[in-house]
Amino acid sequence: MPRVRPNAFARWIGRSVLRLGGWRVVGTLPDLPKLVLIAAPHSSNWDGLWGFAAKLAMGLEVRVLGKRQLFWWPLAPLLRRLGVIPIDRSAPQGTVGQAVEMLMRADRMWFAVTPEGTRRRVRQWKTGFWKIAHAARVPILPAYFHYPERVIGIGELFHVGDDAQADIARLREWYRPWQGKCRGTV
Repeated sequence: MPRVRPNAFARWIGRSVLRLGGWRVVGTLPDLPKLVLIAAPHSSNWDGLWGFAAKLAMGLEVRVLGKRQLFWWPLAPLLRRLGVIPIDRSAPQGTVGQAVEMLMRADRMWFAVTPEGTRRRVRQWKTGFWKIAHAARVPILPAYFHYPERVIGIGELFHVGDDAQADIARLREWYRPWQGKCRGTV
């Protein structure tokens, strides 16, 4: 599992933010060097705050992609410290290709993404997370935000097959009980 060096202050900040917000984390993290972590439902910018607080509280090094345009002073150093990787959406190999390449090159890397690709309720999830996991030959770790009970949950590992639509349908069914900040489920 990609744990960062213990930083008591950062862990304290993460735990304090969660505690002040009334949030708790449930579930068990697997001891794997590489995986794709998906977080849903993604219905609010608040998801990022709670997700980063949980990441800090658990001392995890989880990478996420951010638009290159977000990396301006003074935000850039903070984003990099939080594990955000600038992505060039116009690159020839595309976002999926860049993510797969990063995972393949790394000895240890947990890569997080929201399957909806937006904060709005969607009929279909984007397939990028599945393509990344499939191409990099790593499992998917589903995590959820359940706002009514203020829970961030960690699910069981999901191993992708060769049928993206069937795999995504099974994952969406697993996410059905969890509610985001905005009304509705995944």
